[in-house]
Amino acid sequence: MQLFLISGLSGSGKSVALKVLEDSGYYCVDNLPAELLPALMDSLRQTGNTRVAVSIDVRSGGSVQQLPQHIENLKKRGMDVHLLFLDAQTDTLVKRFSETRRRHPLSDDKLTLPECVLRERELLTEIGNIGHHIDTSGLGANALRDRVKDFMGVDQARITLLFQSFGFKSGIPLDADFVFDVRCLPNPHYDPVLRPLTGRDAAVIEFLEHIPSVQKMCDDIRVFIESWLPGFIADNRSYLTVALGCTGGQHRSVYLVEKLAHHFKSQQQVLLRHRELGNSH
Repeated sequence: MQLFLISGLSGSGKSVALKVLEDSGYYCVDNLPAELLPALMDSLRQTGNTRVAVSIDVRSGGSVQQLPQHIENLKKRGMDVHLLFLDAQTDTLVKRFSETRRRHPLSDDKLTLPECVLRERELLTEIGNIGHHIDTSGLGANALRDRVKDFMGVDQARITLLFQSFGFKSGIPLDADFVFDVRCLPNPHYDPVLRPLTGRDAAVIEFLEHIPSVQKMCDDIRVFIESWLPGFIADNRSYLTVALGCTGGQHRSVYLVEKLAHHFKSQQQVLLRHRELGNSH
């Protein structure tokens, strides 16, 4: 049996992710108490359902913290289990709740909305540590659907390297395992001709290719990943997200992410994202 678990912060897009799985033919259950997960899987096995998606979060109460143990037990029974954890910046979640006027699952007369989000983040820390993160702060529904499809489409038995460019002015991505700051490199932004272009355009590529410090930065990051990747593979990691950031996320980080992704795609499964450009590969 294949089980996709969806968890994460309230307002982060879990219902959108679950709908993607439902549209892909998975038997879906929303808001299942964690303690009922083993019984559900036993029941569905008897009915012949082999592809299942379940959403479990703080709406389940204290039982949500039992989820990591249930996942381990299901894996020991031979089930193919994968956990997708959706997250977002606190201010983004507060804004979403304010716009929809929904009540946060942990809200009461004592906690403010930001405090509810903080408490929820604390309760889900252990779950977040074992799942594949997607930061939905800057994602619309369609972009999130694409990210979920990426997660579903890769060979889960192999590690996937996900390279992501971003701009520090918009914040560090929550879903990054490693973050490299490349703002110390010469910036094409200050060239009026290169400013409207991106790190995927030939003129910017030619500009950066001839700067020794840029090439050394790329080589150093490549060697770091190559040195430590075997350890993550041995730890049975399915995803490793490497984020490179420059000031605006348009030139230097985009160029380096493209270059690193090209190098590693002949060795590993590779996904490519440019957060500030609004696209992925």
